[in-house]
Amino acid sequence: MAEPAFLTAVRESYDTVAADYVERVPPPAEMDPLSRAMLAGFAELVRMAALGPVADLGCGPGRVTAHLAGLGVSAFGVDLSPKMIGLARHAYPDLRFTEGSMTSLEMGDDELGGILAWYSTHHTPPQWLPAVFAEFRRTLAPGGYLLWGDYVGDERLQPTQGYGRPVSYESYLLPLDRMIGLLGQAGLAIAARLEQEPGGRVNRPHACLLARKPERP
Repeated sequence: MAEPAFLTAVRESYDTVAADYVERVPPPAEMDPLSRAMLAGFAELVRMAALGPVADLGCGPGRVTAHLAGLGVSAFGVDLSPKMIGLARHAYPDLRFTEGSMTSLEMGDDELGGILAWYSTHHTPPQWLPAVFAEFRRTLAPGGYLLWGDYVGDERLQPTQGYGRPVSYESYLLPLDRMIGLLGQAGLAIAARLEQEPGGRVNRPHACLLARKPERP
């Protein structure tokens, strides 16, 4: 079966910009305090639940994966881009990083205690999100947590440049209520939500959602 064109575009684009991304995107220590607080709360919840490791999906160069590990979480990273995975492995040789797509995760059912999707779903066309979120639910253990963070809005972006390099990916910004609805349709229950207006380095509205896979009766 042929790979969807959007996955090819994302892989090729991030292979192109990988080194520039590391130089231009601030590390977790320079995130806004509310985003860091959401990551810290997520880390505490998955540690307390002790249901399995956390997969950082769309991990890029591995900085947030390493941040979670520093918070006491057993975390590993997955990314489409071989160049990003290479950078992550070089920077954090003690952590596990693998190539893969969140449309078809190479993990067993109920395997994960948590999933982090941190600014990594906006390149996914909306019609693919139900399949992606179904994979999240499949691989999470009952009672496991998802932390999703991304830009929100109602816009399709088709940039030709990213991080100073040519890119071919697209971005799809959806209203937060639609994202909540899609997660609910996948069987993930929203536990908390944070909406933030543009400010600092971020020039678009963005949000975080904490969701949970229901425990078995």
